[in-house]
Amino acid sequence: MCGIAGTYLWTDGGPLTDRLTKRLAHRGPDGSGRYAGAVADGEVHLGHRRLSILDLSETGAQPMVLDGFALTYNGELYNAPELRAELESAGVSFRGTSDTEVVLQAWRRWGTDCLPRLRGMFAFGVFEERTGELTLVRDQLGIKPLFLLRRGRGVVFSSELKALATELGDSLRVDETALVASLLYYWVPDGRCAYREAEKLPPGTWLRCLPDGRVRRGRFYSIRDVAEQAAHEPEADLAEVVAESTRKHLLSDVPVATFLSGGLDSSYLTALAAREQPGISAYTIGFRAEDAKFEAMPDDLRYARQVASKFGVDLHEIEIAPKVLDLLPRMTYHLDEPIGDPAAINTFLICTAARDAGVKVMLSGMGADELFAGYRKHLANLLALRYQRVPGGVRSPVKSIVDRLPVATSRRGLRSVRFAKRFLSFAELPEETAFRRSYTMYDRAELLELLDPDLAPAVDDVLTEHADTYHDTALTDFVNRMCLADARLFLPGLNLTYTDRSSMAASTEVRVPFVDVEVVKAAFSIPGNHKIVGRQGKVALKEAASSILPSEIVYRPKGLFSAPLRAWMSRDLAPLVREVVNEGELVRSGLLRREALQRLVDEDASGRQDRSKHLWHILTLEYWYRGATEGFTP
Repeated sequence: MCGIAGTYLWTDGGPLTDRLTKRLAHRGPDGSGRYAGAVADGEVHLGHRRLSILDLSETGAQPMVLDGFALTYNGELYNAPELRAELESAGVSFRGTSDTEVVLQAWRRWGTDCLPRLRGMFAFGVFEERTGELTLVRDQLGIKPLFLLRRGRGVVFSSELKALATELGDSLRVDETALVASLLYYWVPDGRCAYREAEKLPPGTWLRCLPDGRVRRGRFYSIRDVAEQAAHEPEADLAEVVAESTRKHLLSDVPVATFLSGGLDSSYLTALAAREQPGISAYTIGFRAEDAKFEAMPDDLRYARQVASKFGVDLHEIEIAPKVLDLLPRMTYHLDEPIGDPAAINTFLICTAARDAGVKVMLSGMGADELFAGYRKHLANLLALRYQRVPGGVRSPVKSIVDRLPVATSRRGLRSVRFAKRFLSFAELPEETAFRRSYTMYDRAELLELLDPDLAPAVDDVLTEHADTYHDTALTDFVNRMCLADARLFLPGLNLTYTDRSSMAASTEVRVPFVDVEVVKAAFSIPGNHKIVGRQGKVALKEAASSILPSEIVYRPKGLFSAPLRAWMSRDLAPLVREVVNEGELVRSGLLRREALQRLVDEDASGRQDRSKHLWHILTLEYWYRGATEGFTP
């Protein structure tokens, strides 16, 4: 894992590339390099920061130059051994053992035709000296980021938006529609960018810059097409597919550890990894007892300890009692865009502890819930279909009673009431609207009440984009339609994004064996009625995991990789919330309405509604907006 940056036909591109690369030092503290080449009447510059994982010698250093090709590469190629053998059988010679060299040799031999053959996570730029063309590429599922900005004939790119924003900040304008999307989702969808002039290279695509200033684009992977094709295939042997993916994700010349929350996904991967590497380390978190009680959080530590004991795992326990006032602005800076998920803090603190112990690589169970219908929203949307068949004369009194119930007392939160209120907020809506409402922060009316009236068209644009993405499929299976929407929106927009930025802020690589092209194909070969059975979600994955995990772990209540937000809001962050509502830049600028924000605060303080997540995101958005308008500082 590394940080990459570069410029193409950009004035002062060399110095700019150096500054961008320096901004990415946390992504690659083990080395740096720059390539410079001539193109037309200008230059190309490729920068690189190295986190050494495979081939720790100088033969793996970057940018890598070979026979007129120059490559700056961020990622891991899990089928590198197989591709290397195929290339060697065709007469290709290798100087070292890095996967970077495999990618470069594959590109030399096959060009863009090599891209569907790459199994891993990656973003890279490759320059061909003969043609003067620079091609930028991003992996199939959007695991690794790549931001770019075009101006005239020139292009500048970087692994992180903060590098572009810091070095080109005076010429970048905040995209207010992206901020509206951030409020809706608490993250910015992968198809949008927080700045108007910048963009994210879409997953599974490439962009080619030509010397005459033209740009060509191509697609080498579509998860929609894969899902639709897999739906007509025999159901995959999921246990074998997941085991094989986990084995490949252990490829490394440095120690690998795992996240172990004690939930199904991380426990399954940890057990499989321990079978391949006995004595592997794992990291888990716990919260202050009073915070966990106030939030009504389950005791995940006992499950993590049980898994560790059974499989001989070296478990490291981290109690999280963070100084959130200090961490909040720091994490907002590292996350690039306004993301309101406190799980980013958990990831950062775990990766920091692992890095301090000498661990550079960790495996995460990220992606299993999206692909195998493991979130409560998946089951809830199925239940909503049944609820809609209940006579209205019964539904109305139920809703009236639940509306009056508090979500918390002065001493603890009431999770069942929070869930009931959430369910009733979308249970009577049409399919796509209900699905969106089941995991987003506001409905249309609430967003309009919160925002500057001039942003009403942006609200409709964002809602239309969600509907278009949801309906852009021929899948007839309701559960798999939800899984596909999650894989296209929620997974790359939120979970993969915060995992990449939070882990790389700690100079640690996180690998995601469930977010793998073969696992994706297997997931969509499984019908929805094998993913959700009765009131049990993720059934197919649970059956696969039962071959190695004890049933107490497989069928335990679902945990949350989250944080005690209500405790933080009522104690640590209460003064900051008041400051942001009364004097914050979002209110001063007119983007948000003070009265609507105060209403959220009052509802949360009274216990009528749980607005802790809304308020946490308002804080992250405030800090991000200050940085975007006044200048970011790490």
